[in-house]
Parts: sequence; structure tokens; C-alpha cells
Amino acid sequence: MPVAVQAVPFLAVLLVAGIVLGFVFGPWGTAPIIVLFAFVLFFFRDPARLSPEGAGLVLSPADGRVTNVLREREGVRVSVFLSVLDCHINRSPVAGTVREAHYTRGRYHPAWQGRASRENERNHLVIRSDSGDYGVTQVAGVLARRIVCTKVPGDSVARGERIGLIRFGSRTDLHLPPGVEPLVAVGDRVKGGLTIMARALPAEQAGTASGMGA
Repeated sequence: MPVAVQAVPFLAVLLVAGIVLGFVFGPWGTAPIIVLFAFVLFFFRDPARLSPEGAGLVLSPADGRVTNVLREREGVRVSVFLSVLDCHINRSPVAGTVREAHYTRGRYHPAWQGRASRENERNHLVIRSDSGDYGVTQVAGVLARRIVCTKVPGDSVARGERIGLIRFGSRTDLHLPPGVEPLVAVGDRVKGGLTIMARALPAEQAGTASGMGA
């Protein structure tokens, strides 16, 4: 299975440590390094995924468990908690253009807590699509100490495309625009780039539908 490039520094350090410990203590000295090496490979796995096709599909930006579905004035926020066992690659929920990217330093509360969205270290992307603006917030947790975002304003993204990762254990929030309702509930397991989180009409079709309803 492919491994994210962010794993390389960790693997290089472990390789050097393994050589040194093996030289000093023999084969048994490398046992802890082998375990850590395997964990890094597992954590930074980057599986290839074929995202579902269909008009208006909004996909999960991360693997994990839905811990919160909160209706706010700006729309609905769906929070996905990633344990250290989940794949930590983040993906774009929609096809569009990155309109904003904001990094905020912060604390490291447990990622499942509600205050984590307001107080923790985080990176927020706004992706403009045919059906509105979608937000993806990468939130650091207790163990997470590094947020990686590979997109900047002006970048075009495809639905399900990789946009970054967080290490180690974290949370990813999906912000839906007004009028787009989630198709998932608290407790659901989701997979980034695969699970359909919501379904939206393009802006012009949504306007036509609302006009007909009036």
C-alpha cells in the first residue's frame, strides 16, 4: 500500500536508530524499532480510492467516526474523529476551487470535545463549488502536533482529491452551506473520499427549485 511522503523523516530516523541499536545490542536491540517502523507505515498509509460519481455528491473529508452534527447559522457542521488507527489522509468533499486557507495556532484539547473546533490548532479551507462554499477544518488533538495542508487559495481540487493530513489522532470538520442537509448521523463510520455525507443541487438548480416551491 502507498505511504504518504510525510512518513519519510520518521522512517529515516528509525532506520538509523535500528542500525545503531543492532550494532550495539545485536538483533534483539532492533525489535522495538521494527515495531515503530511498522506503526509509521500503517499510520501514514495512503490508499488509492475511486470516489463515487454523481451530481451534487458531498463526500467525507476523512476516515473515522461522526461525533457531532451541529446546525449553525452558517449551515451544518459535521465532525469526524480520527483515532490513531484510522487513515489520516484528508480529502476534498467536492470539486471546486480553494477560496480561502487559514491556519490558527491553538491548544491541544481532546479532538472529540466541542471546544476543540474553537480552541485547538487548526487549518480551515473554504472550497467553492457549483452548489456553494464548503469548509474543511483540520483540527489537531492531544497527540496531533502537525497539520499538513497541501492546497493554497486558487488551487483547483477534484472531489475526493487529497488535500493534506494530520498526525497523530485528530478531527476533521465538514461545513455544509445553508440548505444542504447531511446524510450521516452521530456514530456513523465514514471513509474519506468514499462515504457520501450529503447531496446538493448546483446553485442555479437550487434557486429554480425554491422558486417553484414558492
